[in-house]
Amino acid sequence: MKSFTLYVLTLLISLTVLLALPTHGEEQIYEDVLRLHVLANSDSEEDQALKLAVRDEILSVYGTALSKTGNKEEATAVAASLLPEIEKTAAAKINALGYSYPVKVSLDTEYYTTRVYGNLTLPSGEYLSLRVVIGEGEGQNWWCVLYPPLCLSLATDDGKTAEDSVPVGLTPTEYRLISDHDGEYALKFKVLEWLQGEFG
Repeated sequence: MKSFTLYVLTLLISLTVLLALPTHGEEQIYEDVLRLHVLANSDSEEDQALKLAVRDEILSVYGTALSKTGNKEEATAVAASLLPEIEKTAAAKINALGYSYPVKVSLDTEYYTTRVYGNLTLPSGEYLSLRVVIGEGEGQNWWCVLYPPLCLSLATDDGKTAEDSVPVGLTPTEYRLISDHDGEYALKFKVLEWLQGEFG
C-alpha cells in the first residue's frame, strides 16, 4: 500500500512539474503584448455602456497609430508619450456623454487570467497594460490586446479580423500557441492557472 501511495504521489508531482514548465515560446508572449484594460465606474447599465464608449473612442483615435509600430517596445513608447492626451480624450468623451467621472490612464503591469479572444487564447500571467480607470473603477472591466492590434477591428470598419493582425507583432511560434484550434495549449494554460491558484 505504501509503494502504491508513493507511486501515485510521484506521478502527481511529476505531472505538476511538467505542467508548470513553460510551454516553449509562452514566456515570450508576455514580453511581446501590450494590453488595453478599461474599468467602469460601476456595474450599472449606464456605466457599462460608458465604459464601451470610452473604449471605442480610444481605439478609434489611437489604435491605428499603435498598430503601425514595429514591436511592443515601440508601441509602449508611443502609448507612454500619449498618456496625457489619451486621458484628455477619454475625459472629453465622458463629459460629452453627460458624465463627470474623473478618469485615470496609466501604463501598469497587471495579472490576467487565461483569456479567449475568438479563436485566440492568451495564457494567464503578468502583462503590461494601458489601464483606463473611469470614476471609482469598481465595475466590470473590459480588456483586449492593444498590440498586436487584436482590438482594432472593434473600432474600425476595415474588415480585418484578429487573425489578420496578430502576426504583425508575434513570432510564428507565439502565434501558433495562441491560435491553438485543437485546444491543447488553451487547456494547458487553464491547468497552469489552476495550479498557480492552488499552490502559487
